Amino acid sequence: YPLLAMSLYHVKEFIQTPAKTAPKSSAPGAPVQQDPNEAPSIAKPLTRVVAILYDGMLILALLFLVGTMLTVIGTLLTMETGTESSQAQSLPTWYQNLVMTPAFVLTLVAFYGIFWRRGGQTLGMQTWRLKTVNNAGHLLTWGQSFKRILAACLMPLLFGVIGSLIGGSRTIMLTSAYLGLIFNYVFCLFNRRGLAVQDMLSNSITLKMPKVAHEGLWRGFKNRKKNQ
Repeated sequence: YPLLAMSLYHVKEFIQTPAKTAPKSSAPGAPVQQDPNEAPSIAKPLTRVVAILYDGMLILALLFLVGTMLTVIGTLLTMETGTESSQAQSLPTWYQNLVMTPAFVLTLVAFYGIFWRRGGQTLGMQTWRLKTVNNAGHLLTWGQSFKRILAACLMPLLFGVIGSLIGGSRTIMLTSAYLGLIFNYVFCLFNRRGLAVQDMLSNSITLKMPKVAHEGLWRGFKNRKKNQ
């Protein structure tokens, strides 16, 4: 597994470099030395799912905000407002499909793309010391981030289509899509390297970082800005 070994090697080399030059000191704020035997490992599927649940609450809030704004704009532009409940209308189908759905997709892409580009981790990933990098051990580019998001959506989309064809109802379709999302991480249990579906399809990997190598999300943002 040359690509996986290369990724782990680059990340391990990166986090150990400061420790080799860091002087021993007991003063407050002194750098903590890295144990040479401690290295990043491939994140376990349960840890990934918990991180997604953390991020899911923030994503739902963002989607609710975007949806509310677009609903107000759509109502003002496409419908006549009324004063009675009997005059209530739904937004035009074309507006929902051509405006709102792409806006939701772009919100999701921007959420993960910005965090992965800046620090390799979202807020939920930071809590569990997870970090997503490419096979060279570097932060993802916008193209790699988009590719990983598409790869993560592949199985939910496939399961959703199958559920729709079998059951036909919206509930069955959404349940099937959810099972497709779970499949992405159940796949880790059957893969000898512990990789998820999106890891394999996007040539990227999610790692569990050692405590002393975990610089934190905001510090990662600052360090990346200084290096640019």
